[in-house]
Amino acid sequence: MAEQPNTPRLDIALDRSSPVPLYHQLAQAIEGAITSGQLNPGDRLENEVSLTSRLGLARPTARQAIQELVKKGLLVRKRGVGTQVVHQRINRDARVTSLYDDLVSHGNTPTTRVLSMAVGPLGESVEGDLESGIDPTADFLHLRRLRSVDDTPLALMTNFLPSSYRLREEDLNQRGLYDCLRAIGVNPRIAHQTIGSRLMTPDEGELLDEELPAAVLTVERTVYDDTGKLVEVGQHVYRASMYKVQTSLVS
Repeated sequence: MAEQPNTPRLDIALDRSSPVPLYHQLAQAIEGAITSGQLNPGDRLENEVSLTSRLGLARPTARQAIQELVKKGLLVRKRGVGTQVVHQRINRDARVTSLYDDLVSHGNTPTTRVLSMAVGPLGESVEGDLESGIDPTADFLHLRRLRSVDDTPLALMTNFLPSSYRLREEDLNQRGLYDCLRAIGVNPRIAHQTIGSRLMTPDEGELLDEELPAAVLTVERTVYDDTGKLVEVGQHVYRASMYKVQTSLVS
């Protein structure tokens, strides 16, 4: 891969007389550049060919150093792009809020791409999440979106909502779901959610621009309005390298 013109070149000195392996010295030097701000989130790392040639290293040595930092969550490999410094992990409180609004409040720039909108019955995987009193044979609006932060894919969000909701794709591409719901008079109030993790599927890896194998954080959420009516069932997956949920516990 040709070197990108905006790729910083690090001043790295390796001590070949040291008992510390060269790959670990290289990893420490790159990590130091990240923590000091010499390398910023989104910066591309000098490619292996250039790096090994300049430092007089074997490519497996550089590859091992990079992989060590990938495992620590400091670097990420992207198809067609190379190796980049990971964006700061999104730290989100467990509240009934939209991811879009939370990102904006933390100074990030979120973008959304609606992947599909269709009306139909709930699938079997959703029916089990609903409490009694909900008709599983009724039609629901199926919504699937890709949410990015600062132009980096972060989450895939699948939502099932009452088909009576009149939501427009152009609004969903510009605003958070809950903001769109409030605009039509729906007020999300109470949510029950389950958080888990699993390996990313090939389809998710393609959309989230992540090399497999990789982990995702899963969130299944059922939301009701201030009158107790069902608002939505959400099935979301987040890149585990970029996202975590924070809760407060009181005894």
